[in-house]
Amino acid sequence: MKLINQLSKETGLPIATIRFYEKSGLFKGQKKKGITTNNYTYYDDEVTEKLDLIRDAKSVGFTLSEIKELIDAWYNKRISKPKKMEILDAKLAQINDKIKELNAVKKQINYLKREVEKYDC
Repeated sequence: MKLINQLSKETGLPIATIRFYEKSGLFKGQKKKGITTNNYTYYDDEVTEKLDLIRDAKSVGFTLSEIKELIDAWYNKRISKPKKMEILDAKLAQINDKIKELNAVKKQINYLKREVEKYDC
């Protein structure tokens, strides 16, 4: 069990971010039973795993609500491997669609740039 400052050092995430994710319901820390002299929250290794998953999922475009669904399903064993693959394939399709949109925007900007270079003084 570790305190939030240890968790922050281990994961590289700021304490405020960890607290935000906890308040968002992505994981929950625990109070030590029998200790009433402080209000410390402790986190186990599963929380570290979840924070790694959150960071990785955010980096590829998952929203926090999608991440919450993933965590609930993954850690509560509520979905099968094929369903996990379906979720990941759907996200890959969204990313591919976004890449196509961005490439179209890039193409349009390059066209406009050429037009400006050609006709503008």
